[in-house]
Amino acid sequence: MSDDEEFEVDGPELAEDDPMRAFLPQVFGKKSKEADVAAQISRTKRPVDKAPAKIEATGEDGEGQQRVAQEPASKDYGSDDDDDSDDSNASEDDEYPVSHELVLKTHERAVTTASLDPSGGRLVTGSTDCTLKLHDFASMTPTTLRAFKSVDPSASKTSTNSETHPINLVEFNPLSGGAFLCVSAHPQAKIMSRDGEVLAEFVKGDMYLRDMNNTKGHISEVTTGTWNPVDKNLCVTAGTDSTLRIWDVNHKRTQKEVIVHKSRAAGSAGRTRMTAVAWGSPLQGGPNMLIAAALDGSLVMWSGDGPFARPAAEIREAHKPNTWTGGLDISSDGRMVVTRGGDDLIKLWDTRKFKAPVVTVSHPSTSGHYAMTNIKYSPASSSIVTGSASGHLHILNPGNLKAELVTPVTPGSPLITVQWHPKINQIVTGSANAEVHVLYNPNTSVRGAVDVMSRAPKKRHVDDDPNFTTDQSVGISGDSIVTPGGVLTNSNASSFSARHPTVGLTASGRSRDPRRPQIPMVTPFMKSQPDEAHINQSIPLSSMRDEDPREALLKYADLAKKDPLFTNAWKDTQPVTQYAELSDEEEEEGPDKKKVKR
Repeated sequence: MSDDEEFEVDGPELAEDDPMRAFLPQVFGKKSKEADVAAQISRTKRPVDKAPAKIEATGEDGEGQQRVAQEPASKDYGSDDDDDSDDSNASEDDEYPVSHELVLKTHERAVTTASLDPSGGRLVTGSTDCTLKLHDFASMTPTTLRAFKSVDPSASKTSTNSETHPINLVEFNPLSGGAFLCVSAHPQAKIMSRDGEVLAEFVKGDMYLRDMNNTKGHISEVTTGTWNPVDKNLCVTAGTDSTLRIWDVNHKRTQKEVIVHKSRAAGSAGRTRMTAVAWGSPLQGGPNMLIAAALDGSLVMWSGDGPFARPAAEIREAHKPNTWTGGLDISSDGRMVVTRGGDDLIKLWDTRKFKAPVVTVSHPSTSGHYAMTNIKYSPASSSIVTGSASGHLHILNPGNLKAELVTPVTPGSPLITVQWHPKINQIVTGSANAEVHVLYNPNTSVRGAVDVMSRAPKKRHVDDDPNFTTDQSVGISGDSIVTPGGVLTNSNASSFSARHPTVGLTASGRSRDPRRPQIPMVTPFMKSQPDEAHINQSIPLSSMRDEDPREALLKYADLAKKDPLFTNAWKDTQPVTQYAELSDEEEEEGPDKKKVKR
């Protein structure tokens, strides 16, 4: 047969819907495992809600102020022509990175805070379930959207007094991505590494001291904090003890500066709770500023470089007293400040005329239930982004605070925290239904969620399900009871023990709950000092208790003889001591011995 002759291969004559076709080979050779990236990204496209927004102009707060009754709307709000072309719609879609979303369901309760590192590769989220979840975009695939590590910052030591606290804030250092600030409902804030290890824990102050200037740390719960925009070693924390404290991460035993805010509210005895803090620095250079909000409704501004004895400016009733002002941010040029209070208002302030708000709009508050509700500027301060009680994401105009885009993220569940990352151009949101949404646009966003959806989904294997496998290093103990039809669990990522790290017992019979007391095993070959590392770090010269005092003194004997510390001035003038020379043959002179009677 020549090469030019055509030949036919008889194929099976099966119907198109015949299930046998699934078992027949389609092609010969190895099949490619390339993913359909376009199809995967299109599956994450968000539906567009086109409900209009209503604007109401009121003059209650003075001239030049507007209130916007914001309702779910789309980016088409204010458009005169609804029949735009597809090209114009595409350009509008690219203006804000909200066309697609990636949903992470790793927490069990409301997500109160989220932070991306400066490169945008690692995401840390905090929740009221008292845990931190660490996500790495480089290791996630469309079918493995999970956290690679879960950390409880309060459960670092196993003791009878170990407690867990809700997470108020996590924030990566903008100048150094290797550490982030973790603030929980506790007087001691922590500096943690990007892998979840505690690098430093700030000290707690003496609660019996009346003057807060004499305390070394917060004496009550820390509400929030932030990093210095120009010095990577400094951070500030705000507490319910009416103070702001500036810390140096290299000196955790005492704060660098303490700023005491004296409230002028009647019956407060000069104290209030600090609810929000922001530390901003102009991009074009110049002095930075430190601005904080308090529960008595005041808004206070200090110079970021000090002195902190008296504030540079103060507004007594910026928001309604006894309402929680949880949102506060400074624009990139350092001229405008936006606040979101518990009185259902968003206000815009000018730092050059820090007396009255420039614009005031109405916005339903969620800080009554979730005090960590925030408001943030976009990377270039071209927009202001915040959440709402209805679960919508609001993108506001930074000049008049009108809604430019209102899109539903978690309808029916309050949207608590938002962050717009400047490098990857993606918005991370946390909601009360324990969901984290990463909003992105495949045309304008880079890395992050775009890389996750561009990877091939991981092929599931029978070994990926821990219910069907057994850890060979552990095996099955001889006294274990295996019921027919029962499953074997181990500590893999998707097992029950990994999802519930504080429930049940370990293999040795010890409780997994760190709050349950456990008597340590003491043997002749074991030195029981569970807190030895903690004592060495906290108490100076504590390592001397393990030294032999005689050896500790004798190691300075040669140094004292060669270079005496106290008698060094008489080394040349000290007379030489002279002793009488006695031989062994001569008897020592002394009193006459009594004669022995015979």
